[in-house]
Amino acid sequence: MSAVGDGPAAEGDESAATDADPETDGGVRAYTVRLELVDEPGELLRALEPISAAGGNLLSIHHERGNITPRGHIPVEVDLECPPDRFDGIVDALREAGVNVIQAGADRYGEEITVVLVGHLVRTDLSETLRVVEGEANAVVRDLSLAAPRGTGDVSSARLRLAIDSGEQEAALEAIRDVGAEKDLTVVEPLLGGDAP
Repeated sequence: MSAVGDGPAAEGDESAATDADPETDGGVRAYTVRLELVDEPGELLRALEPISAAGGNLLSIHHERGNITPRGHIPVEVDLECPPDRFDGIVDALREAGVNVIQAGADRYGEEITVVLVGHLVRTDLSETLRVVEGEANAVVRDLSLAAPRGTGDVSSARLRLAIDSGEQEAALEAIRDVGAEKDLTVVEPLLGGDAP
C-alpha cells in the first residue's frame, strides 16, 4: 500500500482513482463496536478475526484492561471502517463467533428501559441471567445495581438499565418476563405508553 502522496495518483494519474473498487471508493464509513471480553489469552485476537474476515478495516483498539464490567469482563472499543452494507455482517460474524457485542455503531440502541429483578439472583447465577437477558431481549446492560440486605444466599434485587433498539420495548420486556419465569424471579416493569398518574 502506498503512503499518502506517493505513487501515480499523487502525480495526477486519474486512472488510479477511476479503477478503484466501487465498494471502497468513498463509500466507506467509520464505526465503533464495543465488546465485552473474558480476561483470557487470545480473546482479543479471537474478537478481531471476524471483523477482518467480514471485510472490516481496523482503525484503532481501546482495550480497558483495568476497567471491569458488572459481569467481570473487560470492555474493548474497536474503531473500524467498512462499506455500510457490510457493517451488519461484521456484527453478526462477531456474535456467531461468541463475542459479546454490547454496542454496534452509534445508532444501534436508541432507547433505554429500567427493570428490577427480585429473587434468588446469586443462587440462580446472576451472570448467566444477564447474558440471557442481553441475548433474548437483544439488549445491553448499561447499569446494574445489586442489593442483598441479608447476604447473597437470600432474596436480593437488581436494578438493570438496559439499552434496546428503538420501538422494541414490548419485545424486550416479553423476553425479560420469560427469563424471570424460568428462574422464578419477579420482574418489576416500567410503565410504557404514558406517564404515571
